[in-house]
Amino acid sequence: MMKKFYVVAMVMVLTACSNSISIPDAEEESQLMYRGVAYKDLINLPKPQGIIMVSVYNFRDQTGQYRPQPNSNFSTAVSQGATSLLTMSLIDSGWFAPLEREGLQNLLTERKIIRAAQTKGEAFNQGGQLPSLQSANILIEGGIVAYDTNIKTGGLGARYLGIGASGEYRTDQITVNLRSVDVRTGKILSSVTTTKTILSYEVSAGAFRYIDYKDLLEVEMGYTNNEPVNIALMSAIDTAVIYTVIKGIKNNLWNPASVEELNNPVFQRYVDDKVEVL
Repeated sequence: MMKKFYVVAMVMVLTACSNSISIPDAEEESQLMYRGVAYKDLINLPKPQGIIMVSVYNFRDQTGQYRPQPNSNFSTAVSQGATSLLTMSLIDSGWFAPLEREGLQNLLTERKIIRAAQTKGEAFNQGGQLPSLQSANILIEGGIVAYDTNIKTGGLGARYLGIGASGEYRTDQITVNLRSVDVRTGKILSSVTTTKTILSYEVSAGAFRYIDYKDLLEVEMGYTNNEPVNIALMSAIDTAVIYTVIKGIKNNLWNPASVEELNNPVFQRYVDDKVEVL
């Protein structure tokens, strides 16, 4: 009777778990990149008096961090395409118009090809006079300055008569710096450093016990969730752009569309933020 009870109980548990655990479909359609909660504040910033032309040459990974073994020699811990993420954040803010600088050599090559075709009268799709490239008012510098692993780790578990459950978590932290430089004087107008934690956790349960002579019952189940590093990086960049805009308004580096924009809830929430001291 005890053997039947264990078998029936385990069948019920496995049935319930199979109904509650949803295995993602490997053929999901592609979609726009997920954004963190900071994105809502980014797109609801006060309206600008005018769009600021900015150039971003390279927003580099300055951490020197590689992924843990066994693939540490082949892949870095953070994205090497942070310039593209920063460009997207600057556009979404509504305050900045990024100019192409990362692929500037490619752009100049294309312009040479157009000029050569115009000289020979063969520029069928570029017949007009080629204008000069737009110059920037602000140069955006900075990069990913830190990636710290295992900032906090912990777990909890219990087991009784071979049946138990456990949970573990780990937090990493990514840090970015964003500097605004006046291209006329080279003066650094603002410097903002933001951090974002990256959470990973695992929950598991299992049973291991003999239910009869030579009859061993073993059941395992679990769930692991790792926050994508690129989404955490995007959130840190979004927050850095928000603080750059807010500090610029506060220090009269640039102006909102009207005085009423200073009552914007996003501006009011960020304007008095101060650096916390550990």
